[in-house]
Amino acid sequence: MSPAEHFPLYHPPGAQRAFGSDDATRRFAKVAQLEPGSRVLVLGCGPEGSAAMLLAQELKCSVVAVDTDEALVSPVRERVRSQGLTDRIEVRRVAPDALGMLDGPFHGILVPGRVQYPLDVSLRVFRPLLGKRGRVGFTFPARVGRFTPKPVLDFWEKRLGAPLLLPRELLQALETSGFEPESVESLHDTELDALYKEMEAHLPEAASQESAAFREELALHREHNQRPGVSYAFAVGRRKEPGEKPPASRDRG
Repeated sequence: MSPAEHFPLYHPPGAQRAFGSDDATRRFAKVAQLEPGSRVLVLGCGPEGSAAMLLAQELKCSVVAVDTDEALVSPVRERVRSQGLTDRIEVRRVAPDALGMLDGPFHGILVPGRVQYPLDVSLRVFRPLLGKRGRVGFTFPARVGRFTPKPVLDFWEKRLGAPLLLPRELLQALETSGFEPESVESLHDTELDALYKEMEAHLPEAASQESAAFREELALHREHNQRPGVSYAFAVGRRKEPGEKPPASRDRG
């Protein structure tokens, strides 16, 4: 599995993840029906490892916390040791092209905000890592609102290597890839603006090729008065098995 050359999307080290709050982690845990002993993969754990810590401490899950940079996983290892959680949390640095080599199955896979791979690649890799009825919750850019300016659409299509999808189209992508789509949410304008301010505060002073696309993304956000018609979404899906019957109609129809 080889990520497209324009991935991962840049995320400043130390900045809050789009869906990295404790509340967001608890919502995923509830939907995924996690319980003591559930095995969970947190992909893009970040230097704080907050989601992994919460899952291990509150829900007594067995967690594998993963990121692609040693500078991000080293602080998590130290935090896990200092809080006596080495029996519940395993911290690993994993190369971007080696995610599929992790030892599954997992009851849940949580990607709280760092977009590592193109959508089709992500879903292709996640499914075999999940056990039966396992859930994945992942972050990805999405079109929102009634109108998205063409320069914004063009920027994101170039960035993602594919057209920007609506939230409901993210759910359709889950279904096409062997999942039962369950929920999707996106950051509201004020939440997105707060995220960009947080990320900007953690940008290195020196410009780099790595962060150039993010600076352009930030400029588009401001150019369109914090309402560019695109946000970050969090979608959840359950692994489906071949021949599985569709869920019963909610309207009894």
